[in-house]
Amino acid sequence: MALFIAGLVIFLGIHSTRIFAEGWRAERIRRMGEKPWKGVYSIVSIASFVVMVWGYRYARHDPTVLWTSPGWTRDVTALLTLPAFILLVAAYVPGTRMKAALGHPMLAATVLWAAGHLLSNGQIADVLLFGGFLVWAVADFATSRARDRKTGVTYPALGLSRDVIAAVVGVVAFVLFAMYLHRVLIGVQPFGT
Repeated sequence: MALFIAGLVIFLGIHSTRIFAEGWRAERIRRMGEKPWKGVYSIVSIASFVVMVWGYRYARHDPTVLWTSPGWTRDVTALLTLPAFILLVAAYVPGTRMKAALGHPMLAATVLWAAGHLLSNGQIADVLLFGGFLVWAVADFATSRARDRKTGVTYPALGLSRDVIAAVVGVVAFVLFAMYLHRVLIGVQPFGT
């Protein structure tokens, strides 16, 4: 469990510098340069993600169950995860109306994903993982939107076709992940037995 918690704290910590330490982050970028900062940021992110996933996998071998969720919560999780996939894709398709409306669709996707998974998973490692991501994503979304308003940043919508692309790619990715990759990578089959 310690390995998992260390990876989670470092991963969410490095991703929280704009929330809690904007000045410190700006000073590091000024001193190091943008590319070296991004390099260090990426290395720490990838390494902590690997440690988090590895630790989570081991933490699930010796579970401490806080609650047992009813079976229907799996369906709610799937319902929340579908728009999460669409929003995740919308973050990378330039000019979607979703990005214009939300500003940060990847963070909104993380909120939906984490909330759904927190609802249907009651082991302590699940609560730490999904609860940690939920709190982080809500905080980051709120501060990012406030920063956009303060600096006058807007995200233009370039046409409905961009949203259609995001929706189609998001649905295809959701189906692929839910029907195959989730079982292979996570060891849990979201649909069926």
